[in-house]
Amino acid sequence: MSVGLDTDNGQVLVVGRSRVNQVVVSEIVHRCGLRSLLETVESASGHLKFNRPRLIILDGGVENRDCDGLMDEIAALQRTSEARIPHVIMLSNRNGSVESLSLPSLVNAVVTKPITPERLQPIIERLAKGRG
Repeated sequence: MSVGLDTDNGQVLVVGRSRVNQVVVSEIVHRCGLRSLLETVESASGHLKFNRPRLIILDGGVENRDCDGLMDEIAALQRTSEARIPHVIMLSNRNGSVESLSLPSLVNAVVTKPITPERLQPIIERLAKGRG
């Protein structure tokens, strides 16, 4: 069902269980001149059936596992896009890289909490411009 979706280049999907984290991330997204859409882990799947955001920011929660249920859908969207869109940022409680944290390879970057504009904004800007 995701084949043929147009990418919304200005939209960033922010997914997580913590509303506070979503609001903080949304403000940083807006600083980058992009639009954010906040979804719970449970509602994000429905959004991805009909939309392909340029970037998805996932709050991994305590164990970086909160969004595991979305990984197959995101991977399917990336497979149908020459640019491997959507790009994915994981917000983590632990320091490390995608590899050292054993995150799926579809994750482009990891940002360690606490979330600050200095940490997150440059990564959003880089990935939103298509430089994975």
